[in-house]
Amino acid sequence: MHSTADASALPDTSSDGHKFVSIDFANTYTKLPERFYSRTTAAPVAAPRLIKINDRLALQLGLDPVALAIPEGIAVLSGNRVATGSEPIALAYAGHQFGHFVPQLGDGRALLLGEVVAQDGQRYDIQLKGSGPTAFSRRGDGRAALGPVLREYILSEAMAALGVPTTRALAAVTTGQKVVRETVLPGAIFTRVAASHLRVGTFQYFAARSDIEGTKLLADYAIARHYPEAPKTPHPYRAFLDGVISRQAQLVAQWMLVGFIHGVMNTDNTSISGETIDYGPCAFLEAYDPAKVFSSRDQQGRYAYGNQPAMMLWNLTRLAETLLPLLATEAGGDEAGLASAKGSLAAFEGIFNKALHAGLRRKLGLSTHREGDEALAVDLLSRMAANRADFALTFRTLCDAAASTEADTRVRALFADPTAYDAWASAWRQRLESEPASAHERAAAMRTANPSVIPRNHLVQAVIDAAIQREDFQPFEEMLDAVSRPYEDRPDLELYTRPARPEESVIATFCGT
Repeated sequence: MHSTADASALPDTSSDGHKFVSIDFANTYTKLPERFYSRTTAAPVAAPRLIKINDRLALQLGLDPVALAIPEGIAVLSGNRVATGSEPIALAYAGHQFGHFVPQLGDGRALLLGEVVAQDGQRYDIQLKGSGPTAFSRRGDGRAALGPVLREYILSEAMAALGVPTTRALAAVTTGQKVVRETVLPGAIFTRVAASHLRVGTFQYFAARSDIEGTKLLADYAIARHYPEAPKTPHPYRAFLDGVISRQAQLVAQWMLVGFIHGVMNTDNTSISGETIDYGPCAFLEAYDPAKVFSSRDQQGRYAYGNQPAMMLWNLTRLAETLLPLLATEAGGDEAGLASAKGSLAAFEGIFNKALHAGLRRKLGLSTHREGDEALAVDLLSRMAANRADFALTFRTLCDAAASTEADTRVRALFADPTAYDAWASAWRQRLESEPASAHERAAAMRTANPSVIPRNHLVQAVIDAAIQREDFQPFEEMLDAVSRPYEDRPDLELYTRPARPEESVIATFCGT
């Protein structure tokens, strides 16, 4: 638990002695027409208790972490009090969920408290998840269980430490109330920070209503907030679409390079900013398997690890469809607008492959590009899949093998048939001979591309079990510390580097909504 603040760090106090938390919100989304959102407030909770404040992130946002940790701050983080300057809203959006279009989804259990301009000059949303029902709740209770809150906190902060664009965790609190899912569980609220909460599904919401004016207002807003260079081009909406496609193609490549499976890549979970958003049934690969699925809802393998690039392109095609009226206007007609959209989408594969192959070369210690490098990487992945080699551990152990053949024994042990590694290793070492770096320099560079620690699924589940069953948050703190420095070799982190034993394996994850 976060330590209690002293009196010198209390928030401002009014003339009647009432303490309140004031955040320098600079809200812009509420300036859009009210069909873009629903104004509402959080439903009060019985007994909020702080789990964690992300002190470093709070400071980066220009917030006082000490003030957030005292009762008045916890009241804001639990929805029991509206911070001065906050304009709480639930955002409207639609979306394809596992391929099926739902014309109205929206923030059914989340509230955007407002926007802040951080120390880096960038604008960020601050949102509560699990804060009660909204106009978009669709008969849901609007609450979140403790397990999904802890999962999102750990996974989003792990992804940030891995260098993957992501929403961030600012805080988590328990509510003192129960929520009913498959069973009765303790409730919690998560405070999420995002570059914005605009989604492909936000554009689909207006397109589904043939609201071209709304689509244009939304596109202009997204351009001003995320793609300010677009208006300087001859075709701003094409430049906007190009920008979203480029960011998402690179994002999925980064997912693939760390073995991340999003699990619920619906269009309402695809951000316009290019961040990873909505950590529901997500997980990291252990044994490498392109067909691996964790989500209990994904019975057909739509969002399997290896399908993620194709599914992202599918989602971006849906975005392009919503923009066709704007693309047609700037291109000079419907056919020209359609051609513009197709041209933009055609760039996805090249951008993705370039980012993926560059990342694989870094993971293999190749600082230069030679013909055959991609085939070398694909050959290794094929052998890993056939032999159920652990994804993260194989690449991390290769860092040592790049410096000395003595480490080959440890790499071979990760393969069901150790000889499967030998032939590949011979070709790899032959390729390394043409690299300019020394063996020591090469190994050091590889350690910056291959994490030692990932949030392994059985350990995330152990954290959740400890919190739910024993109200013990120490495993959560320890895991958060481990995943926050994923590229370091630390003797005390052996627990977090080894794969799950068969009896520990987590074979399915759940959305938690």
